[in-house]
Amino acid sequence: MPLTDAQTTVAVVGAGAMGSGIAQVAAAAGHEVHLVDAAEGAAAAAREKLATTLTRLVEKGKLTAEERDGILQRIVIGPAADGDLRELPPVGLVIEAVVENLGVKHDIFDTLADHQDESTVLATNTSSLDVNAIAANLRAPERVIGLHFFNPPPLMKLVEVVRTTQSSGDVLTEAMELMSRWGKTPVMCTSTPGFIVNRVARPFYGEAQRMVQDGVADPATLDLALREHGGFRMGPFELTDLIGQDVNLAVGTSVWLQTDRDPRYEPVDAQRRLVEAGRLGRKTGHGWFEYADGGQAVDATPDEGRVRELVGGPVETDPVARTIARLVNEGVDLVRRGEASAEDVDTAMMLGTNYPKGPHQWLAEIGAATVVEQLRALDTAFPGGRYRVSPALEDQL
Repeated sequence: MPLTDAQTTVAVVGAGAMGSGIAQVAAAAGHEVHLVDAAEGAAAAAREKLATTLTRLVEKGKLTAEERDGILQRIVIGPAADGDLRELPPVGLVIEAVVENLGVKHDIFDTLADHQDESTVLATNTSSLDVNAIAANLRAPERVIGLHFFNPPPLMKLVEVVRTTQSSGDVLTEAMELMSRWGKTPVMCTSTPGFIVNRVARPFYGEAQRMVQDGVADPATLDLALREHGGFRMGPFELTDLIGQDVNLAVGTSVWLQTDRDPRYEPVDAQRRLVEAGRLGRKTGHGWFEYADGGQAVDATPDEGRVRELVGGPVETDPVARTIARLVNEGVDLVRRGEASAEDVDTAMMLGTNYPKGPHQWLAEIGAATVVEQLRALDTAFPGGRYRVSPALEDQL
């Protein structure tokens, strides 16, 4: 049975926010979904929490009662619900959404490969681990892919469909079609560290953090500059406080380590110190900013005069030009390596991070000569390889 058939049964392993959200999406598309979690009672509790969420949507007129009941009826708490994957019935697709630990994921995929048919597609929702490593030594590794959803899955349109060196072309094609059928916008990429979004986005956080560390401006001022003059919906400091400094640092560190400590992705000491101090953002009441009980930052007043001094000045102290030059460089370099298409890179960055433009759209607007000049100036000011120019840009000169 093809994946795109609504009669295809789906299993979701992991009943946290991501897993339960993915289960909701699959059930809303008409699939029977078996929800599984290693913690006793977690899958059942997640289904109850989802029932409350869906009832609120009914009350707001965004869902009918019949639609709510249908979604809940299709989410099954069966014999495997408390984590015994050997009890899972035959399914067409399994999506794993558990902790970012390679050993844990290996155990899950080993069991699934041994107890499901070789035609069952095994997908991981990992955001930072190598899907090739997850698929290593499995029976029928060609059916293993990444399906990286963004949080919250019911609302976010983007899904990164990740191919390993062994993934079947037919499986990838069906997965792309399935995600479209689920109302998502799929993009294809290889299992490069961070995939598209989490790799290309590193400069958005890192450049601003380095500017604070170097004393160029305070976080609130740089946030304002990037919002008002860069067109970004949120600045990097308010955004990482929302995400969680520990989460953002963990992803950045994973990309850095998987790229053999490439200086382009090296985490910033200032962020490391925040995490070490337990200043993780809104969830702890203090990150780059301090937060009142209602979640409002109480010390995020920008210096508008300083913004006017920085934007349009030398690239070394212009947060907008500096950030966009690096985003362009990352985007075109990913395409040069054959890891994604230019169209998919731009789509991913606009949908996955709400950027106003994709890297290639910025490149067309600014011009390769200007971007290369900016990067070379940054490389001179801050040597060490962080600002090395992609050959894909140099080829356009």
